[in-house]
Amino acid sequence: MHIGVMGHSGLSEITEMLVRGELWKLITGYQTYGLVGVSPLGEGPESWFASAVLEHGGSLEVLGTPTAPAAAPLLRRARAVHRLSPGLDPTESLLGLVDELVAVWDGEPGGPLAEAVARAEARGTCVHVIWPEGSARS
Repeated sequence: MHIGVMGHSGLSEITEMLVRGELWKLITGYQTYGLVGVSPLGEGPESWFASAVLEHGGSLEVLGTPTAPAAAPLLRRARAVHRLSPGLDPTESLLGLVDELVAVWDGEPGGPLAEAVARAEARGTCVHVIWPEGSARS
């Protein structure tokens, strides 16, 4: 099972705690055998998701070239890195690699996350939206 992630960055500290808990709850609902997290390793939820997958015993694949400081140790543990050619759509590339998508998204229409969720749903990809009550963007 390949599960991808996209999410808002710049979340408040309380939101980080809430989202990390929800990500852990979601990830630990899967068997570790065959569990592959696919992440661009951006700041915040994308790195938290990758850490949760690895801590649960799954594998990690990285999409693109991460630049977040937290990405380096996760990148070293990745079983594969999918580099993107210039001009390739990162959202379409992610959706092409995964069976399910986790979106750490506040539900606001418009913007890249709303578009990614709509595209995933149009493809028939299962989408897990995580935005716990009390969450806020900084």
